[in-house]
Amino acid sequence: MTIKDRGDVKIKLFEDEAEKGVENFVGLAKDGYYDGLTFHRVINEFMIQGGDPLGNGTGGESIWGDKFEGGTSENAIHLRGAIAYANSGATSTNGSQFYIVTGEDLTEEMFELYAANGYTFTDDAKKLYMENGGTPFLDGGYTVFGQVYDGLDIVMDIQTTATDENDKPVEDVIIEKVTVEEYDGEDLKFYMSDYE
Repeated sequence: MTIKDRGDVKIKLFEDEAEKGVENFVGLAKDGYYDGLTFHRVINEFMIQGGDPLGNGTGGESIWGDKFEGGTSENAIHLRGAIAYANSGATSTNGSQFYIVTGEDLTEEMFELYAANGYTFTDDAKKLYMENGGTPFLDGGYTVFGQVYDGLDIVMDIQTTATDENDKPVEDVIIEKVTVEEYDGEDLKFYMSDYE
């Protein structure tokens, strides 16, 4: 994914964890659907959202012409850099809109608060979240279908973009193009510590 004036954000897609989600994203990307669209919703320490041809959060459709059920996987979680479909309250309402998690840094105390509110996480998930940040409260409600493996620094920079009262960037953040390529074996930089 090439972001105008910012660079490339490379994403590893999780076909084994979100087969329909990956099929939809790849199909839309190959059709040029995302080319020229914007990140229309940006919230610091949460996420950046794009993929809406109307640019206001109300548009978009899947490659099947309607919403689709993408499901969830306990192995695909909302770590910083995860890409997932935005929905209207259920994973059966996925379309073209997606978000990339920027999230916040997490502590053991925060997980105690999550537990007090009924959230449960595996020890592995808690460890990953505490090491890398994310938005664990979204797990189970959205279809995570990939993870940024290069360009996470660009995503983290976009989250600090000036926005209006509706979280829309004051200056457009444009997705120039989305291309699909086979992974070529380059180093995976899933975590911000990989950019230091």
